[in-house]
Amino acid sequence: MLPTRILRAAQGSKPNITGFNMRQFKASSGQPKYDPWERTEAWRYEGTFTRWNRFKGGLPGLGTASVAFAGYCAYEYFFLEDEHHGEGHGEGHH
Repeated sequence: MLPTRILRAAQGSKPNITGFNMRQFKASSGQPKYDPWERTEAWRYEGTFTRWNRFKGGLPGLGTASVAFAGYCAYEYFFLEDEHHGEGHGEGHH
């Protein structure tokens, strides 16, 4: 640490020429102790409006589509035959 910083830290912070105290401002601008709108805003975070329910409703068919796609991939892998199996590549056969 630089010696000038040590000296400044020992003397305390330099007073602001505007008279504005940033620490006092940060302390006073926190959450209010009493919010008069708390009861009327509570419905936004309960019941069907919880974060999980809003997320779940955002992509309604994703679960069904994922299961159907996985089933199709399994069916294709196990039951459908590869038509080009055994053919040489690059010989011009189509």
